[in-house]
Order: sequence, then C-alpha cells, then structure tokens
Amino acid sequence: MQRSAVRAWKSELKTLVCLSFAVAILSGCASPSLDDYRGRTPTLVPQQFFQGTLSARGVVKNFSGKVIRTFDADIEASWDSNGVGTLNEVFRFSDGEIQKRVWTLTPNDEGYRANAGDVVEPGTMRWQGNAINMNYVLRVAYGDGTIDLRMDDWMYLVAPGTVINQTTMSKWGVDVGELVLVIQKQ
Repeated sequence: MQRSAVRAWKSELKTLVCLSFAVAILSGCASPSLDDYRGRTPTLVPQQFFQGTLSARGVVKNFSGKVIRTFDADIEASWDSNGVGTLNEVFRFSDGEIQKRVWTLTPNDEGYRANAGDVVEPGTMRWQGNAINMNYVLRVAYGDGTIDLRMDDWMYLVAPGTVINQTTMSKWGVDVGELVLVIQKQ
C-alpha cells in the first residue's frame, strides 16, 4: 500500500511540475498590458496626435522576420464636434500596390470603436501613458482571394510628433507577419 501511495504521489508531482512549466511558458507569451505604460511620457492623446497631416514609412515582415515589402503613407486626420475621428490613409508599397483605408474612430466607454471598410471585426482603440493599442481583424488580399488576419496594433509616442507603430499579424493564433512603421506629424 505504501509503494502505491508513493507512486501516486510521484505521478501527481510530475503532473504538477509539467502544469507549472506549461503555465510559465504560456505566461511568457502574454501580450503587454496598457497598464504597463501608465504614467509614461510623452503622453499620447489620439485627438492631439492624429490631427492634420501625417506621414508614415515602414516595412512588412513575413513570419520569419524577413522584410518582404516597404511602404510609405499619407494620413489626413480630423475630428468632428461629436468627438468622432477620421483617418484617411493612402499606402504606397514598394511593389506598386496602393491601398486606401478610411478609419472612423467613434467614442465609446472603453476609448474609441475603430472601424474601416476592410476591417471585418472592428476593434477598440485604448490608450495609457505613451501607448495606444488596437486589436481588430483586417481583410487583406492574398493570392487570388482574401484572408482575414488578427491585427495586434501597438503605437508608442517616442518624441513629440513621432510615433513608432508595431503590429503583429496572426491567423488562428499563429503569428504570420509584422508591420513596423514610424508615423510623423507634418
């Protein structure tokens, strides 16, 4: 009886160690929280930064981190008297593709509801300190059709008038690419 109790205890201990290891691994994969940026400066206020003419330059990376395209973009940003923001974007890619996207940022209890014509699952723009986060699903051209990608979009105000934007693209929970760009007020 004692040997079987020891075996059972060892089995439970093994299970507990494996479970603890799995939890440690998964928690290492967790995304940052906006609370991590509370109090950081310069403070990023969407209505102030996204106002007027902005320009962007960046890269698109594939799943292995290799740069596969570069781009530049012009952004015209404005806000109406109800606090609704509009970001009118024109992207020009190194392979000749031109994309246009018009974001509508509508105030809600969490920040802003962020939507555009090719956004199939709108996100919420939230901010804290010097950071903004948006998480949404974007429909993009792929081959002869389209594919829906989850976009985890982080923006950081690093100096007055300059934001660094990093967006992880995923499909079924697997990272498939990344966008990295710098946005500057003109």
